[in-house]
Amino acid sequence: MTTIKTKDGTEIFYKDWGPKDARAIVFHHGWPLSADDWDTQMLFFLSKGYRVIAHDRRGHGRSTQTAAGNEMDTYAADVIELAAALDLKKAIHVGHSTGGGEVAHYVARAQAGRVAKAVLIGAVPPIMVKSDKNPGGLPLEVFDGFRAQVAANRAQFYIDVPAGPFYGFNRPGVQVSQGIIDNWWRQGMMGGTKAQYDCIKAFSETDFTEDLLKINVPTLVMHGDDDQIVPFADSAPLSAKLLKNGTLKVYKGLPHGMATTHADIINADLLAFIES
Repeated sequence: MTTIKTKDGTEIFYKDWGPKDARAIVFHHGWPLSADDWDTQMLFFLSKGYRVIAHDRRGHGRSTQTAAGNEMDTYAADVIELAAALDLKKAIHVGHSTGGGEVAHYVARAQAGRVAKAVLIGAVPPIMVKSDKNPGGLPLEVFDGFRAQVAANRAQFYIDVPAGPFYGFNRPGVQVSQGIIDNWWRQGMMGGTKAQYDCIKAFSETDFTEDLLKINVPTLVMHGDDDQIVPFADSAPLSAKLLKNGTLKVYKGLPHGMATTHADIINADLLAFIES
């Protein structure tokens, strides 16, 4: 497998396809998935002549099942090491859900010249959990429920999430894909329980406000208005307002996992933004 070893000895798995001198697009996956969640996008952009890269976040997929470092500061540090190892310059970073938080945290800290553009798809910023400062957020009890289900019966939970709200398969009239559900389960079960359990706090309680304010590169914020995982009203429009050079694109009726269920729409819009 293709990996880098970080300063703390963690092995980060990554895919790197296409010409090394081509413009690079780096994809950051959601919880509790892996780089495989981006296969459709990677094949599409590879066919357009881009270099496409996706990594398994520490504790997820084929990367080391870490007991420590399962938080946003370390996730961003891992990406900094990956970008340096691959000598990425003027790359486009695309993140979905938790991966969108990772993109924001990384881009705000990236070495000058490493990043040209960013994309947040159904992303968790600015912050998910409800508080006095974020009254529209989700109650902490929601995330405590996630943790309880991961600890009690992760395998069943990783069937229930994609079969229901993640892809909107619980909506009337929506065509359900068993293959998509099984692939979500497969990716989730590849990762480490401890890392995925810890990551719930990382994606729900990290405040990305300062990250968003620091980002200067053009950033596209894409979000379905029927997102049942990261509710639209308390995420995308708030992020777009905080970004210096942000553009909000709303997808009527589309779910959290729209990059999978509606890849043709998302890929076309990604290409237009990247080539603009």
